[in-house]
Amino acid sequence: MKTPHIPCLRFGDTYRSFNESEVNDYRDGSTKATLSQVNAGIIRRDLTQIGKAREALSKFSTRELVDISSKAGDLFLNEDLPLGEGSIQSAQDYLETLSSTSGLPHVMVKRNMDKIHYALTHVELILNGLTRGISFETLDQGHGEQAGAPVCFYPTTDALGLVMPSNSPAVNSLWLPSIALKIPIIMKPGREEPWTPFRLIQAFIAAGCPKEAFGFYPTDHEGAGDILRLCGRALIFGDKSTTDLYAGDPGVQVHGPGFSKILIGDDEIENWPDYIDVMASSISDNGGRSCVNASAVIVPKYSKEIADALGKRLGPLKPLPVDDPEAVLSGFANPKMGEWIDAALDSDFEETGASDATAPYRDGTRLVKAEGGTYLRPTIAHCESMEHPLSNREFLCPYASVVEVPQEEMLRAIGPTLVVTAITKDEGFKKQLLRASNVERLNIGPLSTMKISWDQPHEGNMFEFLYKRRSIGVAA
Repeated sequence: MKTPHIPCLRFGDTYRSFNESEVNDYRDGSTKATLSQVNAGIIRRDLTQIGKAREALSKFSTRELVDISSKAGDLFLNEDLPLGEGSIQSAQDYLETLSSTSGLPHVMVKRNMDKIHYALTHVELILNGLTRGISFETLDQGHGEQAGAPVCFYPTTDALGLVMPSNSPAVNSLWLPSIALKIPIIMKPGREEPWTPFRLIQAFIAAGCPKEAFGFYPTDHEGAGDILRLCGRALIFGDKSTTDLYAGDPGVQVHGPGFSKILIGDDEIENWPDYIDVMASSISDNGGRSCVNASAVIVPKYSKEIADALGKRLGPLKPLPVDDPEAVLSGFANPKMGEWIDAALDSDFEETGASDATAPYRDGTRLVKAEGGTYLRPTIAHCESMEHPLSNREFLCPYASVVEVPQEEMLRAIGPTLVVTAITKDEGFKKQLLRASNVERLNIGPLSTMKISWDQPHEGNMFEFLYKRRSIGVAA
């Protein structure tokens, strides 16, 4: 079969560049597609005409765009859609190809597909949560009433810039409400993951969305920088070194490591064996690649016992064939990343105060070559204090530390945290948690850190990012 070519999309129109890159199978390096690479000049030129994309979306009502989003969800999940020049991609082709370049087993790709489908078919629910119940008519007019008070909003940008990652397809769900909010997108896809955003764009267009709303620009570092700099609002995904560069920029919403955690209170710690399942799933679901995966378990006592129990549960896990429904580990699209993580863990374990609780239950090395790819088996680090470098780390694999911290010191010790699952019934502790300013999403009770609510944004409110409230007066 001919290798497909994925072009750039300039206001939805295909554009083939002289410069191309390859998207390769993580196992044997075979080419799964070629990808047009555009320079920053093209992106800058197109952004001078972004008004026509806004105008194309503004011709639709919010209700129409919500309905289009729902239809796009079904198309994305089930139907054949264009892939580049003259190629058609079935849903099964998408699943298998994404698995072959990302390292995600089929079961995880399907789970991510289902998440995206849910987000697209529940945009009305999401908008209700983002806007706190503002009517579609008010969104269309730009002003109206909410709870009897006048409200008025105006857009903060003509386009939403996106610099996307390659590690998890479901992160694309974060930009989906932008279309219903009538803000076009300008996207740099992840190097190893053009499949999901390109398929989503084709699903939107097939569902009746104006093609002008979509810019898809595989590009270099300069191009990515211009997307972040020239779009009035932008999302960037990356590691801490990348996201720290934009941490103080109000126009850039950063999505980096989550450092999500599970806390067990004094009142529930004696019942810790009952919570091993929720701890293990929080750590290992989605191959440990999500910012909402738990990367630390903080307890007032029994840290050694809990680390050992998690080590016993997760340590034996091995890579399985990509089509095995029981597969829980993901391969690395870039084997050097797996090698770097393994070396970093080994180096940090050499520092006094931490031990590998999975090592006694792992028959062999952490870094393995299996099923044609490079994998990291799970690692649970028992740390004697939060001062150890492994106590608050996050890696693209099932990893977590277990640390003993007195309950009254937990919230101070954990630092900025995307998701906290707090297992407690202590009303005093719950009040402290509810007041905590360093926690983005709070789960009270034995809920996986992976469990999020679509009507409650866990990482930035897209409506408040793309629109700003202002006062308004209208003469009678």
